[in-house]
Amino acid sequence: MKVINPENHEKSKKLRFLVDSGSTYSFVPAEILKEIGIKPVDERTFYLANGQEISRKMGNAYFEYNKSIGAAPVLFAEENDEPLLGATTLEALQLGLDPFQRKLFPLKLRA
Repeated sequence: MKVINPENHEKSKKLRFLVDSGSTYSFVPAEILKEIGIKPVDERTFYLANGQEISRKMGNAYFEYNKSIGAAPVLFAEENDEPLLGATTLEALQLGLDPFQRKLFPLKLRA
């Protein structure tokens, strides 16, 4: 999947993500977001599945997968954070997750 700077589409980076439909937001390594010029606009507190409370900087990015592009919030992942693709990004790209086949598929959405 490609992460794209929404203000300068020429600045982008391809990454491999672990898809986590239980996670609301996507985590991208902070150094990669900085490299492509995405800046944090906020900092928020979240709870992990194990109940641990964490704070992370948040920005906005475009994501591209199979020629489909969507805008979604992105968290600035720290050293021990796994790059994760969360539900808001999946929805922005109109993608669903088949957990049994471990594949993404296009959703048929209704207005």
